[in-house]
Amino acid sequence: MSFPKPNSAWTFLHVNDNHMGTPRSYRFRPAINRRWEAIRRQMTTINAEFLLHGGDLTRDGESHEFEYRQAREDLETLPFPTFVIPGNMDVGNKHAHHNGFKRKWAEQGLDWNDLDLNMTEQRLQLFASYFGPIHWTFVYRDVRFTGFYAAVAGSDLPHEDRLWRLLERLPTLSPTQHHVAMMHYWPFIERPDEPDWDMTNGDEYDNWYFSIGPPHRQRLWKLLQDAGVDILFCGHVHTGRPVQLVDGIRLYRTQAAGNTSQLAERWPDADTRFGFHRCDVRETGIEVTFVPGDDQCGEFDSFGPMGHPAIKERDYSIAREQPPLTPD
Repeated sequence: MSFPKPNSAWTFLHVNDNHMGTPRSYRFRPAINRRWEAIRRQMTTINAEFLLHGGDLTRDGESHEFEYRQAREDLETLPFPTFVIPGNMDVGNKHAHHNGFKRKWAEQGLDWNDLDLNMTEQRLQLFASYFGPIHWTFVYRDVRFTGFYAAVAGSDLPHEDRLWRLLERLPTLSPTQHHVAMMHYWPFIERPDEPDWDMTNGDEYDNWYFSIGPPHRQRLWKLLQDAGVDILFCGHVHTGRPVQLVDGIRLYRTQAAGNTSQLAERWPDADTRFGFHRCDVRETGIEVTFVPGDDQCGEFDSFGPMGHPAIKERDYSIAREQPPLTPD
């Protein structure tokens, strides 16, 4: 990595949710890959120091190691390094501790399989073997950068202990001019003090699925404040919201770099375009600009189911490229 002159302005980039897939799988949406390809080309034309990737590099990486290799090779074509955290489609969903959720869903006529793909420690370790630690922090040009996968909170996996150790250490480190943090899930839907959403209630499930619940949310948010975080990027929903200033933190709920927006009907100011963020660091601060992708194409030639189908329900015989993948 080349270092800019001490007093010069410099640039880094942020992106999330490009969801690269493959026609070797049981499902494929070529429009996602096409949108991401245009965005990747655009980013290569910018004299950036590095890229922050906020997770969901893959369409089904939580069950296809092949997609890790595909995503890593894709990022290696960029002219600058990339610092990565996982998303739920890369390593599995956040954990839920509720024995009766399937029965309650069935009573409401909901046929959901999301929780059959909860994250595992094995998958987190496999992801790290391709992309590096899932929780990390470093300083570059008097700006601290911190990335973490907050969905491990409440999982009782070893990576949860590592998350809290990192976050609790941040306030003890030497202060920097700025602190930029990145997570995949939204810390909250609207505000930090919102309730603990009920995942067995169909009206609240989306809120539960897309955010971090109490008490982990409050602990996380307090540590980010104590660490002097002034910018926090988060993706997962694929829908851009206007920047929100909360407790001194500029919260960016970001657009996706390929996959279709979700929950957009909730907010009249939702931004459903595909793109990435250019972040220009100057003496006056960090200016964050959303850059729309050059190709905002609609869906075409897709096959296979949406959502989170259980592995036993997947039909790999419909794969359009041979040999088809099989679950790891």
